[in-house]
Amino acid sequence: MLIDGLALSLAGAAIVMTISGMGASIGVSLAGQAAAGVLSEDPEKFGKMIPLIGIPGTQGFYGFLVGFLVLNKLNLLGADIKIPTFAQGVQILAICSGVAVVEWISAIWQGKVSVSSIYLVAKRPEEAGKALILPIFVEIYAILGLAAGFLLLLGVKV
Repeated sequence: MLIDGLALSLAGAAIVMTISGMGASIGVSLAGQAAAGVLSEDPEKFGKMIPLIGIPGTQGFYGFLVGFLVLNKLNLLGADIKIPTFAQGVQILAICSGVAVVEWISAIWQGKVSVSSIYLVAKRPEEAGKALILPIFVEIYAILGLAAGFLLLLGVKV
């Protein structure tokens, strides 16, 4: 029964890292495709496109961080591994799954908002600062997902 808790915890870490990374790659690819279209017409806007392309990628980092926190909680990077009970494994899996969904969805939607911001910069380059603010509103929820995962993991005593 103890090994099952470890397996569930590791599955949670893998899920949050993988799913948030998938969402981040989708969001970045949406923004990158839009930017490529703009840059084909006006390569001078490259510098203004970079933050708009990259910002949906932060969710991948957040998911990686939550997964790393799980590995650290179980001391898998040290010599004395902590083996969670089945109930603790379920808790960790549930926390990681919730964070994974938040990061996945917010990354995709942030990518879509970044696409709109890229088109704004294409038409009005002087509005690049305002254009960056728009996807940051979505980032707030990605950060809340990270914070929730961190706080909830603190509550699981292994």
